[in-house]
Amino acid sequence: MNIAAAANEDMAYISNVLIYSAMAVYTLAFAAHSAEWVLGSRSKVGRTAAALTHHSSTAPAPAATMTKRKSSGTTVLEHTEVITRQPAPGSRDFPDGPGAAAGSRKGELYGRIALSLTVLAFLIHLGGVVARTWSVQRAPWANMYEFSTTFSMVAVSAYLLFLARGKNVRWIGLPLVTTVLLDLGLAVSVLYTESDQLVPALHSYWLWIHVSCAIISGAMFYLGALATVLYLFRDRYESKLTDPQGKQPGALAASVLERLPAATSLDRFAYRVNAVIFPLWTFTIIAGAIWAEAAWGRYWGWDPKETWSFITWVAYACYLHARATAGWKGRKAAYLALIGFACFIFNYYGVNMFINGLHSYAGV
Repeated sequence: MNIAAAANEDMAYISNVLIYSAMAVYTLAFAAHSAEWVLGSRSKVGRTAAALTHHSSTAPAPAATMTKRKSSGTTVLEHTEVITRQPAPGSRDFPDGPGAAAGSRKGELYGRIALSLTVLAFLIHLGGVVARTWSVQRAPWANMYEFSTTFSMVAVSAYLLFLARGKNVRWIGLPLVTTVLLDLGLAVSVLYTESDQLVPALHSYWLWIHVSCAIISGAMFYLGALATVLYLFRDRYESKLTDPQGKQPGALAASVLERLPAATSLDRFAYRVNAVIFPLWTFTIIAGAIWAEAAWGRYWGWDPKETWSFITWVAYACYLHARATAGWKGRKAAYLALIGFACFIFNYYGVNMFINGLHSYAGV
């Protein structure tokens, strides 16, 4: 074995160690996120927020006004009165919840610990992907194992980028870390492929372009799907709070859902994510067609993966169109978004593992 081959083998080993290490830190982050939710539900602020949300359709919402006062030539703002606004009966204009920590000091502490651990796990995870790249001397997404590890890394990086830009998305931390752990666990236990395996058709610079776009699109669609699922739960919760027959959600459901953003906020976040990333998914399909012409001599042949990529595109196109149609907003449009993401997941797992085609590169 020459020096280069030995170095590549060492980097493959380091990559595996880093991925397992990232899983361990993600597990600690999961525990911290869970503690944030549990301790937040016991806080005084959490109970107060629950009471305010519970009575938001009947109780007035206070709003302080400011007045100006002259003092030694300086204008000073001070509180003078509190004005209350009475929402219309049956109003669904709910405020965003207080978050997982719900104002609890212990909950907030564990939330910060969870975020710090998530950042650390992401850095280790990134190191594992980079080491894999070094070991194979190509793009680290030529098989299902590599795609899965990179996919989850991109999803976490998008979450951290939202936080860095000041977006209030801490609520997505627990479900994100949970599913990242499941994704990595499946990758290392079922989908693992040795670093030297590569289908000949993948020897192309289009591997960097086409598959990287697919990974980024899928990761963003995934965040949109998480927000959509939470929207459906929160929307049902708000419906029960305004139910004329007095039906109320259970204590456990209320403890969690009362701290999430309002249904309108979750729906808006999911829509914006899906709308922004949809053009990239369109480009992904176009880039795949160009690569197919270079590799197989035709742009489109209705290969199973090509077909399901197009079905996914149609599903998300229907969702975006539904959002612009008054009669299909809300839950109906949300179901279309989840159908689109389900098509993406089937295109990845189902087509790769159970359907033979030109794109069969699973290695499992």
